[in-house]
Amino acid sequence: MAVSRTTSSLLRSNNMGSICILTDSAAQFTQPGFAGRQDVRTIPFAVQIKGQTYQNGEGPKTNALPPFANAELNPRLLAPDAQGFYDFFINMSRQYREGIAILSSDGLMHTFADAEKAALAARSQINITLVDSHSTSVGLGLLVQAAAEAGANGMSLTDIERHVRKLAGNLYSVFCTGSLSYLAHAGFIDHGQALAGEILNLLPIFSLEEGLLSAVEKARNYRAAMDYFQEFFSEFENLQHIAFLQGHPPAHETHALRATAQDLFPKTSFSEHPLHPPLATLFGPKTLGLFLLESD
Repeated sequence: MAVSRTTSSLLRSNNMGSICILTDSAAQFTQPGFAGRQDVRTIPFAVQIKGQTYQNGEGPKTNALPPFANAELNPRLLAPDAQGFYDFFINMSRQYREGIAILSSDGLMHTFADAEKAALAARSQINITLVDSHSTSVGLGLLVQAAAEAGANGMSLTDIERHVRKLAGNLYSVFCTGSLSYLAHAGFIDHGQALAGEILNLLPIFSLEEGLLSAVEKARNYRAAMDYFQEFFSEFENLQHIAFLQGHPPAHETHALRATAQDLFPKTSFSEHPLHPPLATLFGPKTLGLFLLESD
């Protein structure tokens, strides 16, 4: 349906005083609604399984993915190229003059260079500030929520960027996965390591250090991984939020994790989230994750 020039101008002017908060489809939020949610836009990533590409959340769900990846499955998470980012930014320029794009860790997604090229090319139409979250999933979502709430409270783009970067420095993420072949297909480990680890039923635990996966421990089973998670967050004194990411099949020890968190941090919010397909494509469906946001 055609839109008149007058109507288009009205639509464009409605949000011109607002700041657009951009993120990617790996983000998961701790609550469905939050202040500034109407100004959040998601840059879509595609999932490729068995050579078939799925857009906009379509394709196999996490519980439909096999526990191990082979050459036929060949799972891929596909981010936009520079042209794709540029098209998205230009589309946003119809409603906004400026925005901040808070993206999944470049160490995981390798998208930042293309996003930078696109932001520079689109600068005459919209001013986009880029932030590498050094995180993903719920960690990324926490930063996006904070940015949206800051924007809703009238904070400037410069101050929102400063606020988000400060919070990112207080964000900690650890993962445990038994689906090592997915990590190999994503290029994080070699296929020989993945095969040996899966044969031996190893459960490596990784932390995100400056946005890069870093192996920190090996767990005997998921119960031991939960024990590590509990030990990890018990080292902190003040936490603003604790989030647990649950893969498939779900671990049965999550109740103990929540109980310990509530006992140690009774005033800290705690959330649980299912592992969604973008991250399952990278890490495999048998993945657990823990995200901690430390208080100032």
